[in-house]
Amino acid sequence: MPKKVDHEARRQEISEALWRLASTRGLDGVSLRDVAAEAGISLGRLQHYFRSKDEMLLFALQRINRLAGERIRARIEALPEEPTPREVLRACLSGMLPLDEKSRVGVLVGAAYFARAVYDEPLRAEAKDGIPQLRALFAHQLRRAAERGELPPERATEDEAMLLISLVDGLSTYVLLDVHDPRTALRLLDLHLAHLFGTEGGEDAPASSGAGAGAGARSGARSGAEVESGAEAGSGAEAGPGVGSDAAATSDERSEPPSRPGEDAAKAAGRA
Repeated sequence: MPKKVDHEARRQEISEALWRLASTRGLDGVSLRDVAAEAGISLGRLQHYFRSKDEMLLFALQRINRLAGERIRARIEALPEEPTPREVLRACLSGMLPLDEKSRVGVLVGAAYFARAVYDEPLRAEAKDGIPQLRALFAHQLRRAAERGELPPERATEDEAMLLISLVDGLSTYVLLDVHDPRTALRLLDLHLAHLFGTEGGEDAPASSGAGAGAGARSGARSGAEVESGAEAGSGAEAGPGVGSDAAATSDERSEPPSRPGEDAAKAAGRA
């Protein structure tokens, strides 16, 4: 009796092979034949699941974004029952940084997508798709903070939200270039949040779920993306700068509506 093959699972395995190559070589020099070899299948078998390289690239980017949203959602769910706006923002923003090996691989994959998306309209559209939503949701958290008396009202703007996204993009790039180590990047993020919320230094910033201690501080994308690679080398959502960020572990996409503050932000972060 012929073995039944899970079509979607095999497409995901192929996308993980692509991520492993992208994290070390970028995307431009990667061919379908290269991906097939990395996935341990024939070129003909790969073309059964993806008719072209462009189709494969787009599928893999969309999956990175889904996984990034799931990873950041998990960070938010680990926060107190009713997280403050600052806690939600820190969970999302730290989840977009390459703070450990898995998220570093994800950000590298995102950076490879970013370089290609500049010249590839379908990839550029996918990469840009979540940015306005992410900006709006961060601005919503800032407005919540202002309503609670935790933030000056004049700082609760979409421009301020965009500055937060841009800060994480820059910090992610500098971690990849070894300008900063992950601990320094997280400290600088906390320092900015402390200035934004009018507190002294970054020492009293709320601890994010899993992010922080040592080089193992837990990441996603802004591109902060961990990509599930299937290998210990890591995986990646939440995107190199401007592209889908990472994902902790492969899991089915959740479809239930968010029930806690900040869960919409998790979805948007995955799209950014």
